[in-house]
Formats: sequence, structure tokens, C-alpha cells
Amino acid sequence: MDSGLENVVAAETILSDVDGQNGRLVIRGWPVQLLAASMAYEDAAHLLWQGFFDDLPDVAGLGARLGAARVDAFRLVTQIPDGLDIVRFLRTGWSLLEDDESLDSAIRLAAAGPVFTAAAVRRERGQAPIAPDAELSQSADFLKMITGKVPGEAEARALDAYLVTVCDHGLNASTFAARVVASTRAGLVSAAMGGISALKGPLHGGAPGPVLDMLDEIGVPENAESWIDDALSRGERLMGFGHR
Repeated sequence: MDSGLENVVAAETILSDVDGQNGRLVIRGWPVQLLAASMAYEDAAHLLWQGFFDDLPDVAGLGARLGAARVDAFRLVTQIPDGLDIVRFLRTGWSLLEDDESLDSAIRLAAAGPVFTAAAVRRERGQAPIAPDAELSQSADFLKMITGKVPGEAEARALDAYLVTVCDHGLNASTFAARVVASTRAGLVSAAMGGISALKGPLHGGAPGPVLDMLDEIGVPENAESWIDDALSRGERLMGFGHR
């Protein structure tokens, strides 16, 4: 078997195509630059979920159901213990949700993410979690639950653009883990918990923090070569260069 499943066809997808060599990401046939410039989170979720749920409402209806589900998820925050980092907080909160393969489960899962994440951030700061506002968009409400203030249009739009950009990146490590769990019919919540567990690893989603630490230590471009030489001579891994 090739290292890291390279050259092995493990699954097929109709959702996205990643061409890292040419810096190209296509989602449902659309260049990600176009989607990020024009879509909100709710639009992207609707685009990705088409064809998977017969009862999928229109974008406005999906947004309304996400808002109501955020309110429901907030009632579970008090059941999550203190002292957890953000990923463990999120996993614990998700584990309290009903778990099946329905649209309701997908909506609960998507809506609970920002609720639990914002609550975890505020607890880390010694602040009380803030209840969601079902009338706001998912991105605007997420920012409000963290800061306590309704964000400006530009702030919410910036988060929408980021979320659309990262909404699907093909068969990366966390998606692969989630699809393995989903293939057993374990439920969408179980699959997402498997995916977020893989994402937590320092060779995947956990890499940005160590990368920033590395850049802080390097300081200025002139120091980069000597810093890298020293790190490699000590047998250290350079973070941010894939899963190996």
C-alpha cells in the first residue's frame, strides 16, 4: 500500500475537486472564488446538501431552521463540563444530539457547531455563554455569541466568505475519517465527531497553531533559512506541509 493512500482510489465525490498544483478548488462545479464572493453560509450548505435530502427546503427555509436549531442547542450548553478545550467541548456537545441520517440531524449538527464553539471560547475567557438569536444568519449569530455584539455587515460577510472557502476540500483526512464512520450508518453526528477528532491532530487541522508559533520564532524572512536548518538538524518536523 502506498504511504498515506497516495495513488489509491478510496472514494468518489460529486461535491468538490481540489487541484493543489494549480491552486484550483471547484465546489459543485463552481470556482470557489465565485462562491466565496457571493454566498452566505446558508447558501453553501444548501448547495452541498442538494440531492442528499428529499425534504431540503429553500435557502430561506434552511436558514430559519438553522436559527431555531441554534436556540435548541444552547439549552445543552449547561450539560457540558468546564475545563475542556474547544474541540473536546464541541465533541461533548455534539454527543448530546440525536444521531441519525435525516435532514433534521444535519441541521442540528450544523447549527450546534457555532453555539458550542462560541460557548467554549467564552468559558475559556471566564465569560458566560451568550444565547443565540434565531433571526440572525449563522455567521452573524456566531460572531454575536462570541463578542456579545451584533456584527457589522462586513464582519459577517468576511466570516461567510471564509466558511464558504473551507466548506469542502475533497477527501482530506477528516473527511475520510467521517466517511468511514458514515459508511457504517452510525449517524451524521457520529461521523462528524470522527471527522473533528481527525481534524484536531497536529498534522491536519491542528497545524495552524504550531505554524504561527514557528513564524513568530522566525521573526523576519532573513532568519528563515537558519531557523529551518536548526530545526531539521534537531530532527523536528516543519509544520504546515501536509500530513506526513
